[in-house]
Amino acid sequence: MTETPRNDEPLVIGDLKLSSRLIVGTGKYRDNAQTAAAVAASGAQMVTVAVRRIDLNDPGNVLDAIPPDQYTILPNTAGCYNVPDALRIARLAREALETNLVKLEVIGDERTLFPDVIGTIEAAEILVKEGFTVLPYTSDDLMVARRLVDVGCAAVMPLAAPIGSGQGIRMPHNIELLVEEIDLPVIVDAGVGAPSHAARAMELGVDAILMNTAIAAADDPVGMARAMRHAVIAGRQGFLAGPMAARRYANASSPETGLIE
Repeated sequence: MTETPRNDEPLVIGDLKLSSRLIVGTGKYRDNAQTAAAVAASGAQMVTVAVRRIDLNDPGNVLDAIPPDQYTILPNTAGCYNVPDALRIARLAREALETNLVKLEVIGDERTLFPDVIGTIEAAEILVKEGFTVLPYTSDDLMVARRLVDVGCAAVMPLAAPIGSGQGIRMPHNIELLVEEIDLPVIVDAGVGAPSHAARAMELGVDAILMNTAIAAADDPVGMARAMRHAVIAGRQGFLAGPMAARRYANASSPETGLIE
């Protein structure tokens, strides 16, 4: 069962409405049983699948762990280093999984796995024209995000830190700028490693977080999935509640008037 903070609205991505603001991946788990248990513990409603890394004709593939009648499947183009490959995988996913959703990844560098933002914009524009609901993995650059909005993407998905690094939110100011300036869901994608990172991202006002390694690489993936679920909820509730402003000096929590002499 998913949980939604009080006074919150659903997360809207294209035609989808989701109460969970945690999106999870399916890579790096020990087996399908562990995948299924971790995804269930996360409370996620949307789950991403790397189409290039699964055999859709294999009856024991990862879709057994995340049946499409229970979860919204978000195919991704992970492992694509150029526009033609990304387009081909997106089209293959649409035919095989019968969905127009795609998490678009066009990787620009093999070592850092940073996005090729120029290629991402080019591929996004083509896919949007073909009727896809495009969620692009991108940098935390505001100008790039604006361009992705202009070509018709359904969200922007900036990295918080390099994929799989677990470093947390390296440039919170950039993420805050995206939240303030982009009139689409801003979904942190990559870099979160601990529940505190997830809560911090949500406190900055992002709409959701996508994570995989932070859960799958934990000593107890199911326990970490549960922790991340609650961290996302807590961070979102904190953002909605309006945190107090930081102060330079101490400020007594007890009233200083009306004291007994």
